Amino acid sequence: MNASHRVVATETGMIRIYMRPRDRAGTGRTGWFSGGRPLYRELVAQAKAEGLMNAVAHQSQHGYSNHGPIQDDGAESLNPELTMCVELIGTREQLEGFCGRHGAQLANKVIVYKHLEHWSVSHVGVGAAGRAA
Repeated sequence: MNASHRVVATETGMIRIYMRPRDRAGTGRTGWFSGGRPLYRELVAQAKAEGLMNAVAHQSQHGYSNHGPIQDDGAESLNPELTMCVELIGTREQLEGFCGRHGAQLANKVIVYKHLEHWSVSHVGVGAAGRAA
């Protein structure tokens, strides 16, 4: 059976930036009423503006970061100390540049890089002789 589609792999990378949901962009302060946009939202907006392939903020339910205490989301209310993660996907050069440009906001954050392959699935065209190209 001939495949109707093919997979093309491209080298790419991903960083995960761990933070608290209450961390704010540009203020150097934390807390719900410390002014400024939430850092996770600012990082996603900046990633979009800089042309990164993907940017997603994930809220965790249970865990810890940077050797801190274990946190839980609780049954009744949100926990502003519970770790969240912003995941960015792009080339290694794009991700290194992003971290360099936003270093003031990323200082003291846990940042993890991972090498990935981005797969694109495309339809195999039909050649002039009527067979798959």
